[in-house]
Amino acid sequence: MNTKLKLFIMMAMQLAVWGAWAPKIFPYMTGLGFTPGQQALVGSSWGIAAFAGLFFSNQFADRNFAAERFMAFNHALSGLCLLGVAWSASFATFFGFFLVYSLIYVPTLSVSNALAFANLAQPARDFGKVRTGGTLGWVLVSWPFFFLLGAHATLEQIRWIFLVAAIISFVLTAFSLTLPHTPPRKHQGVDSLAWRSAFLLLRQPFVAVLFVVTFIDSVIHNGYFVMADAFLTDRVGIAGNLSMIVLSLGQIAELLTMFVLGRVVARLGWRTTLIIGVLGHAVRFAVFAFAPDSVPVIMIAQLLHGICYAFFFAVVYIFFDDVFPEDLRTSAQGLVNLLVLGIGMVVASFLFPLLMTKITQTVAGPAGPISVVDYRTLFMVPVGLSLLSALILAFGFRPPSRGPALLPIGH
Repeated sequence: MNTKLKLFIMMAMQLAVWGAWAPKIFPYMTGLGFTPGQQALVGSSWGIAAFAGLFFSNQFADRNFAAERFMAFNHALSGLCLLGVAWSASFATFFGFFLVYSLIYVPTLSVSNALAFANLAQPARDFGKVRTGGTLGWVLVSWPFFFLLGAHATLEQIRWIFLVAAIISFVLTAFSLTLPHTPPRKHQGVDSLAWRSAFLLLRQPFVAVLFVVTFIDSVIHNGYFVMADAFLTDRVGIAGNLSMIVLSLGQIAELLTMFVLGRVVARLGWRTTLIIGVLGHAVRFAVFAFAPDSVPVIMIAQLLHGICYAFFFAVVYIFFDDVFPEDLRTSAQGLVNLLVLGIGMVVASFLFPLLMTKITQTVAGPAGPISVVDYRTLFMVPVGLSLLSALILAFGFRPPSRGPALLPIGH
């Protein structure tokens, strides 16, 4: 098996672990009876891990462990923690296992990228192709649940989201040991406090504006995963064993969108492409708010995820890579990761469960009173945030160049 294929498979399993549990974890916690505050604490675990990664764990791993051994060790522990999460019914044990899992798993996101870059002869050309393995893994992992879950999935069935993730973690543990040996980088003059450079970038106005918009968009993006599965099953009426497949349509669209992204950015420029990306959220949530009774329309709206992700987050990464010198690129990327996996996820985990509770009404049902979420009101929040982001970009974002100096390769 050649190196590129190994790295592609590594990325597929790396993201499949995450994609197995992410869409249904919040509905599962609701079924366990966790309060919105408790759900928010669990959802904030990744934010805590992202903070730890920026200030400590990513750099510690990079300089002290061979990347493939770090991957194997961490995924073995991750699998054990996921088993603990699966069999936890109380909040204390569930949160404890999930927090430890997050602290162990999140650093592997950076390490897997570093491992790929270190073992590709031409990373600029080939990394994009290897990274699509992660998106494909997220899509494929949704299919086993068609058989594992029922149309009205019980808690015992939904528990499989963690068991499947654990199984993939253990397989990735063994597979990691077959990856190319990638020794630690100990003496390459890397700033041990590299995070300082990331925050110093905020002195530049265009970076500060993009930082604010990325924060808002990361709240919307993470909020989508908090709300989407419950909306599809409870309001739209999609079967519990099909909701993850419907959600995966967004990742399929993401794959297709990435193929045209480079040309779109080159033609439209940074600002226009970013505005289209944030407005994709506004359109998708507006469709959710006003057309929940049309399953075909909802499924088509899922395809907007490709625009939402590629035209904003992927463009932000490309922008920093194009605008900043090499010694500042890693710090800039770390700033984005802190927002997407850290601050944005923490805020979304607190905000949207709380909003869902506030606007839930009790109405009469065929078998007695039932709780109904006012999804139209709920979804107008991300619509408003998306429109605000577009306005900030339109009037406040002044990048140093209109578009990329060179057509992005591998997108």
